[in-house]
Amino acid sequence: MKWFVSFLFIGAICVLLSPEKKALSFEGDQNEFPMILVHGLGGWGKEEVKGFNYWGGLRDIEADLNQNGFETHVASIGPVSSNWDRAAELYAYLRGGTVDYGAAHAQEHQHDRFGKTYPGVLDEWDDTNKVHLIGHSMGGQTSRMLGELLKSGSVEEQEFHEANPEGEEMSPLYAGGKDWIHSITTIGTPHNGSAVTDEAGEFVPFLKKFVWKYISLADYYTNDYFNYNFDLDHWGLKRRSGESLSAYVDRLFANSFWETADTSQYDLTTVGAKELNDFMKTYDDVYYFSYTGDATYDSIFTSYRIPLLSMNPILHPAGYLLGRYDNSEFGIDSTWYANDGLVSVPSSQYPSGHPAKKVNVDNPEIGVWNYHDTLYRWDHIDFVGIDLADTLGLSDIHAFYKEIATNLAALPSN
Repeated sequence: MKWFVSFLFIGAICVLLSPEKKALSFEGDQNEFPMILVHGLGGWGKEEVKGFNYWGGLRDIEADLNQNGFETHVASIGPVSSNWDRAAELYAYLRGGTVDYGAAHAQEHQHDRFGKTYPGVLDEWDDTNKVHLIGHSMGGQTSRMLGELLKSGSVEEQEFHEANPEGEEMSPLYAGGKDWIHSITTIGTPHNGSAVTDEAGEFVPFLKKFVWKYISLADYYTNDYFNYNFDLDHWGLKRRSGESLSAYVDRLFANSFWETADTSQYDLTTVGAKELNDFMKTYDDVYYFSYTGDATYDSIFTSYRIPLLSMNPILHPAGYLLGRYDNSEFGIDSTWYANDGLVSVPSSQYPSGHPAKKVNVDNPEIGVWNYHDTLYRWDHIDFVGIDLADTLGLSDIHAFYKEIATNLAALPSN
């Protein structure tokens, strides 16, 4: 309970210090492509919690967007899986069918090839009927991975199936040639990794605590069964019948799964993120946008950055670490000290080595990362409205997402 009292107290200060939450807007020809909200690390889908949303907490962002005429869906994918596995799940969630992680991929990482079956949410999804992907945190990386596989497929999967024609058919996801994504918007995404994940020995305990905070908030607000699932059945980590959530979480975080490279932990490191950036391309027929926050200030006595009092207390240890972290091998210096509590500002602006420019609100450029001005006093969790200000209705996260949706709907349709 101590942490929750602290959350309320710090949140009250946040209400007083936080600026109005508003995104930039631009004008253009209207399109009616649906918006897909892709959750980040530790996140969940709507069917897992009643009354407490990853996107908005008590204030449902998806419902508000739909009520305002923007077709919107909240994806439900693995909260701690790798971006490859999450992209395969996102594809099945949208299109419908059983998740196929790929025969070559499953063999390499020693887990099952097939996962859960989704009913699908899009009646039509093709080169004409595209989607806008909006990813928070790791959800931005996952959105990029899905875009990469749809556009270029997987050579490894194609070669495996050519060498093993008697096996199961290859998923269309790995064939490539699909121009099904109109835009990708990332919000607080660690495109270039986060120092918080560079040491697995520190990250896994942090993630466990992070997940428990989410679970505790949901339980506090809903007083309902919290059917949180890590969606790691393909790793043999399915929640057992009658198993308590506490036992399930403990068993997961003690598993050797974390020692593999097919996890969120690896993808979010500076090393893993660089591999992803080398693999995933920025395509000249897709719009890319990014939003980043900074909830730190300059230390009076050092050159470091320190978390603002308004930063969610869950994030303070990570925000303090990022505010002083250097890594010359990856070009991480003092310009990276400013952070949102989990991600440094330069990391969330755009992937290194990819074309990028500050967004021109009147004429956003296609095929380039259009990054917005950094939103000061916004921490990592503020971006999904799980803070006291939004919970009490004193700040309007809905306005932020309505502006984003309006911007995306204004993009030329072709």
